[in-house]
Amino acid sequence: MSPSVVVVGSFIQDLAFFTREFPRPGETVVGDFRAGPGGKGFNQAVAASRAGAITLFIGALGLDAFGVGAHKFARTAGLQVHFVDKKKEATGAAVISIDAHGQNQIIVSLGANLALHKRDVPIAPLRKASVVVCQGESDFRTVAHVLKTARAAGAVTVLNPAPMRADFDLALLKHTEVLIPNETEFTALANQLPRSGVRTLTPEALPRMPADRLHTLCRAFGVPVVIVTLGAQGCFVSEPDAYVRIHAHEVEAVDATGAGDAFVGGFAAGLVRFKRNVCEAAHFANAVAALAVTQPGTATAMPTAREITRFLKKRDHA
Repeated sequence: MSPSVVVVGSFIQDLAFFTREFPRPGETVVGDFRAGPGGKGFNQAVAASRAGAITLFIGALGLDAFGVGAHKFARTAGLQVHFVDKKKEATGAAVISIDAHGQNQIIVSLGANLALHKRDVPIAPLRKASVVVCQGESDFRTVAHVLKTARAAGAVTVLNPAPMRADFDLALLKHTEVLIPNETEFTALANQLPRSGVRTLTPEALPRMPADRLHTLCRAFGVPVVIVTLGAQGCFVSEPDAYVRIHAHEVEAVDATGAGDAFVGGFAAGLVRFKRNVCEAAHFANAVAALAVTQPGTATAMPTAREITRFLKKRDHA
């Protein structure tokens, strides 16, 4: 079957270290090590697939052991993939530290992901998909091409501008139907917008900002739908004529590393499941993110459709 969700983006091999407290500069601490598949694009594709949407992931790998592992995990996860092998590049990799509170620190090398070019991306799936998702771990010229092609074909284009890079091109927004930044990414973008009216907005200010003011700020992006993810505070959804705060589910976080990716992938699957109803999809995505942080890892932590349904039923009857 043709995929209803196509995710074009990054695969990163995660090298994760779990420790009680983050080390101070010059300090060595003892922790536990786990390795697993990750990358914002791959995580989001796995999240969408496990949440019930037929999903295709398009990305680039090096010819190395990490690339072999990516193929193997995709097969076991039932995820459709179109991997492009890059002979001169290494597969992307990340060193992740997670403390006892589930917080994380990450250093990432994008490697082959930045070598994913426009010519590497098949056009047919973009034109047939209901939802097409991109992030900031790829060449922005490729991202622009994917979003422009998909939107012209009638797909809902979703852009997650993570990680926020200094070379982010605001022109990408004109091809974006749904923008999903976190507090830091939203702040960085808002401070760049010529018509936003702000220059010193901070991430800490967003959860306390009056809803009507935040909505006005979202409208300055010129994107039909802006969803700001706010961690434990949930998310804020801004549509052209309405806005709403959606509270997060209270859970015991084990590893928050893939929370944003779980939300984006869950949202993409939710758009398909709820026939493009943005608020229903955002509620669904909140549950996906909540479940993901209760497990260690990123792609491996994404919940299944059955787990999501069970979780939401319990919360509805609480």
